[in-house]
Amino acid sequence: MACGRNVSFTVKPVGVIHSTFKQVQGTPIQTAFAKDAKGLVEVFDEYTSGLKDLDGFERIWLIYWFHLCKDYKLLVTPYMDIEPRGLFATRAPSRPNPIGISPVKLEKVEFNRIYFIGADILDGTPLLDIKPYSPKFDCFDVVRDGWLKNVKVDKRTADERFHK
Repeated sequence: MACGRNVSFTVKPVGVIHSTFKQVQGTPIQTAFAKDAKGLVEVFDEYTSGLKDLDGFERIWLIYWFHLCKDYKLLVTPYMDIEPRGLFATRAPSRPNPIGISPVKLEKVEFNRIYFIGADILDGTPLLDIKPYSPKFDCFDVVRDGWLKNVKVDKRTADERFHK
């Protein structure tokens, strides 16, 4: 079955992510740069039973919507570089479908709340999904790292370039 340009669908949040980051400026650009930053996911009541067994995992993927991003461009200058790159060769938040992913460390689950470490997400961000992180599936040795092998800038926090 082919998927064409005329396919449309609706995505609705299953919860909201809370963090200490209230503005884009100064928010870590990746989970690796947010090692001690704590966060909280508040899962909406109708999805709470889906959290069963999640607390057995050390890490989880949070999948969310970059709700404050402005229109995307196909060439962007990423936070850690000085030259324009193809959008899909970056993790820039402004995208045709502004979906973000973060592999955070799970502290605990209490009813509809997930406490985690590694918050690189703005407070109030809509949560689309949660998936368990498993080194059996999610960890790969790689040889090629694209332009990141020669990172030109040691920038670890965001600025306003991709946001409203």
